[in-house]
Amino acid sequence: MSNAQSGKRIGIMGGSFNPIHYGHLMLAEQIRTTYELDKIIFVPVGIAPHKDEDLVDNRFDRFNMTKLAIDSNPYFEVCDFEIKKASVSYSIDTVLYLKKLLQPEDSLYFITGADAIILLDTWARREDLIKHVTFVGATRPGIDMQYFEERIDKLKKQYGAKIEVCSIPALAISSTDIRERIAAGKSIKYLIPESVENYIFKKGLYQA
Repeated sequence: MSNAQSGKRIGIMGGSFNPIHYGHLMLAEQIRTTYELDKIIFVPVGIAPHKDEDLVDNRFDRFNMTKLAIDSNPYFEVCDFEIKKASVSYSIDTVLYLKKLLQPEDSLYFITGADAIILLDTWARREDLIKHVTFVGATRPGIDMQYFEERIDKLKKQYGAKIEVCSIPALAISSTDIRERIAAGKSIKYLIPESVENYIFKKGLYQA
């Protein structure tokens, strides 16, 4: 892929990261190299629209774990904008905040799952968001690709959205499974970075 355009190509990857694991990191790295991004900014959610109290209570731990997990990759950064917000986090607010920190000619790539992309018409202030980013939808096993492609075409025509689709190798790791394993006293080794594993047990997170 040519990188002839001026400015940097910046990826934004939001999520609960509760906790962050190798699936998140592999996804980010695959998209970084596929789209020749200059860096990817991880944005742990603060107060989610669905008001999950657990995410609010452990937001600083999730930020710290994300910071530990990406430490060895010079192309990854973490942003605490949503973590520090006292109100609900919406993607458009984060994008506008980051645009103020970047150069006008920089391009933003909003990375999320394909299942989230097809629900774009339910997102808050979607028309504004679409003006500022190119969406990168990562496909996952089990998604109906025909339905997905039809939804993408509709969103492009309806909103003029810029949407890319990136097929990512399956890595069957989930934050929910990791939390359940910790609560049950099972091993989580090789599912998350060792630095994150050490942080979890030092802090006593996710215990039964």
